[in-house]
Amino acid sequence: MAENVIATSSLVSNKALIVLQNMLPFTNNVSRAYEPELEMGSYAHGNTINIKRPAKYSYRSGRVANPQTTTETTIPLTLSQGGSDLSFTTNERTTGLSMQSLEEKIAAAMVPIASEIERQGLQMAAYATYNMLNPTYAVPNTQDLAVDAATSLTRRLDEMLAPDGDQRYLTMSPALNAGMIRGLAGLQNSASRIGKQYETGIMQNALGLNYHKSQLIPTHTNGAATATNVNGANQTGSSVTVTAVAAGTLTKGTRITWPGVYAVNAVTGQSTGVLAQFIVTSDVAQGATSIPFSPAIVTTGVFKNASASPTTGQPYVIFGNASTSYTESLAYHRDAFTFASVPMDTSMKKTHDVKQVRENGISIRVIDGYDQTNDAMVMRLDVLFGWASPYAELACGYAL
Repeated sequence: MAENVIATSSLVSNKALIVLQNMLPFTNNVSRAYEPELEMGSYAHGNTINIKRPAKYSYRSGRVANPQTTTETTIPLTLSQGGSDLSFTTNERTTGLSMQSLEEKIAAAMVPIASEIERQGLQMAAYATYNMLNPTYAVPNTQDLAVDAATSLTRRLDEMLAPDGDQRYLTMSPALNAGMIRGLAGLQNSASRIGKQYETGIMQNALGLNYHKSQLIPTHTNGAATATNVNGANQTGSSVTVTAVAAGTLTKGTRITWPGVYAVNAVTGQSTGVLAQFIVTSDVAQGATSIPFSPAIVTTGVFKNASASPTTGQPYVIFGNASTSYTESLAYHRDAFTFASVPMDTSMKKTHDVKQVRENGISIRVIDGYDQTNDAMVMRLDVLFGWASPYAELACGYAL
């Protein structure tokens, strides 16, 4: 017979944290470099914190010094609170709760927390990532297509100066995972890796990427809009004037390329020979003559990211097909995105059973309270976290 346990906040918080950490495949593979700035008491009050990116400087040719003004940019990271709540009658806590049943309840409570953390992170990443491949939505289920998918993604990361090494990842939709396994099945690989792939059904690390899959990969739907022409020369910034958008709405999250605008090396400013991609930042109605997008077009200076302004009188190109949907699997370097989990206030521990645990940068707070009407102990599990994309250029999506 299983031995009964008392579901204390200390026991539940420790068990919950272990379970939570194992449910965060995307979260566990992004940067946590900014988290120390967000520890309790080390930042100004408020849920939105602006975190700094390193300053950039340009190369000086020759002997004569050319002192440069330091320009630092920031990105917002907004914290949100959420959690899941349990309730045990005092009878159940005392006589009917085994360790196994408690662990099962904790695991069930962690599922919505982990899913929401991952969902918010992947949604943030999708709206931040402007590079996207596979406009025809072809399934990479042959060797040629699968190799091309992996190498095209790593090429784009290379072009955007993503560091080499073992911190490049590919978070795949189930459909992309299935296609890649099928497509790369015939390539030479170690017996142990092939065996693990066979047993788990998950693509194993290969061709410069660490793979994992997620059922929470977001889906984007293109609107009915069709491309028109750029209307005006020498345009820069985060919006471009065009001939009225035709046929329907150009939806937020749609990727576009501008005529004559090529991506550049972030250090030298030289063109990569590949058209720069941009992401529409809000819905644009049919008939509108201005398209907002990210990143802003910058053609000069240390933050240059484009070879030239869009060519007036020429059409822009919408990625993918009108009125169609695709999942947005994501290749990225760890530094492309950042996650912060912040310890919460525990000052109520003088009157309540409170326990907060933190490990590997993830915090969870458990508070026990008594419901006198129902003779039950209500146990709330809370997390406070936020997402941001300091270096969206170090990521590239794959449409399927």
